[in-house]
Amino acid sequence: MAAALCASALFGSGCVSTNNGGSTVGWPIRDDTIQARYERSVDQVVKAARFVLNQNGKLLVDNVVDNTFKAKINERTVYVRVSKVDDKITQVEIQSRTRLGGDLHLDAELDKQIAIRLAVTP
Repeated sequence: MAAALCASALFGSGCVSTNNGGSTVGWPIRDDTIQARYERSVDQVVKAARFVLNQNGKLLVDNVVDNTFKAKINERTVYVRVSKVDDKITQVEIQSRTRLGGDLHLDAELDKQIAIRLAVTP
């Protein structure tokens, strides 16, 4: 009985919240989101995030109302949310999901590319 319960817990599915307010199947075992803050306007960060997602994969959802994105990159589903912290600071949350969990390496790479894009555009 205990072995069956343990196996069920190990191989059972769970739900993970996404940055765009939805949920997806996944293992909520470890952190899967990177947050970054930039001293840029929301509009500038949205444009940079949109550019980076289009360059790396296929942009599936571009929600201009709440500044959220969903993309497919290297067989991973990527969720990005851009939000205003204050008059000068904008926050980006990047969450990449595989079937088994998050991909922090892809999150970090996308964050780096957004930062570079912001640095090279006025």
